[in-house]
Amino acid sequence: MIIVDQALRDRAREADPVRVALVGAGFMGRGVTNQIVNSVPGMELVAIANRTLANAERAYREAGLTDPLAVTDADGVDKAVAEGVPAITDDYRAVCEADAVDVVIEATGAVEYGCHVVVTAIEHGRHVVLMNAEVDATVGPLLSHRARERGVVLTGCDGDQPGVQMNLVRFVRSIGLTPLVCGNVKGLQDPYRNPTTQAGFAQRWGQDPHMVTSFADGTKISIEQATVANATGMTVARRGMGGAEHPGHVDELVDAYDVDELRSLGGVVDYVVGSRPGPGVFVLGTHDDPRQRHYLELYKLGTGPLYSFYTPYHLCHFEVPLTAARAALFHDAAIRPLGPPTVEVVTTAKRDLPAGTRLDGLGGYDTYGQAERADVTRHDALLPIGVAEGAVLRRPIRRDEVIGYADIDLPEGRLVDELREEQARWGVRRDGDF
Repeated sequence: MIIVDQALRDRAREADPVRVALVGAGFMGRGVTNQIVNSVPGMELVAIANRTLANAERAYREAGLTDPLAVTDADGVDKAVAEGVPAITDDYRAVCEADAVDVVIEATGAVEYGCHVVVTAIEHGRHVVLMNAEVDATVGPLLSHRARERGVVLTGCDGDQPGVQMNLVRFVRSIGLTPLVCGNVKGLQDPYRNPTTQAGFAQRWGQDPHMVTSFADGTKISIEQATVANATGMTVARRGMGGAEHPGHVDELVDAYDVDELRSLGGVVDYVVGSRPGPGVFVLGTHDDPRQRHYLELYKLGTGPLYSFYTPYHLCHFEVPLTAARAALFHDAAIRPLGPPTVEVVTTAKRDLPAGTRLDGLGGYDTYGQAERADVTRHDALLPIGVAEGAVLRRPIRRDEVIGYADIDLPEGRLVDELREEQARWGVRRDGDF
């Protein structure tokens, strides 16, 4: 932040803004629009793509910009930018292919559609900020590899819990400690929540009931922590992570883990329910130098061997423009996979499901996601939650049973399945070495 804010002010003074396009004008997309338009000098939101064009226009209007220009292709976006007029389109390819766009922010939350957006943006040399952790957890390792080969940045976002954790990890490492736990604080965890039980909350905040359900049923926390694991090389101690109920402060968690076990695993991702300060994140780390441990105790961080660092909040859409600036100005990612995945999110039945059921996807009535080691997922051919939507069950599945590829028929012709197959082949070739 200390570097990025000044760099953006320099770009504002030079009248050379970072030009950003947004794909997805839902609840979070509208927040990002308002933030860039009104609070980020040195950056312009030059175009919004949304399958319902009226929602793209709404996002600009709510941010105080009226009369955006409706366009159909990349040439239309480029002409609008040249004329200083914001553009709207119902075709994601228009913003991904436009020469006037430096960074594409993907904010749809849809896996298949999001894959098309990211692949197209990378192919045309655009940096990509993913507000879509579902894509990241499903095929992020491969897409990040493609981005590196193309010379662009694919990154998760500041402000969302994974990005906040990764910023903490980088800080902890920078002062000489070794992170061994990356944790997320939740207020609720109930795998059987569904869009009906969450409808009231969703209506109050103007959000999608399915997205809200994915928060409540544990799918989202599993997805987010999988992206952290893949960005740090960490793993999970067990399927589903620990998920302890802990009503105290996160500082007390330094006594909740076996340090030798953490070291042997190479660090773990986890979450706790009900801890303070919520809804924050935490990193627990060790220091090998006894002299420095003496100073850490002086500075009130305790006697070790684990030391607690935390951020008491996450301010997702407020911070996303900073991620776009990091990518465009410094070629730096807030969070991205190191290489092939270390943790996946596997599909688990939320209720007894009869043969022939067409799974309804993330945050629905049928399934929830659990974080699992990638080697287990691969060995047992378990179904990742990011590809489960639309799959048809070949046999009955009991509640809380994990679903495998052998249990389903996938929809035909999907890009996400092609990317999964390519990621598996690439992962074997790379053997974990990025």
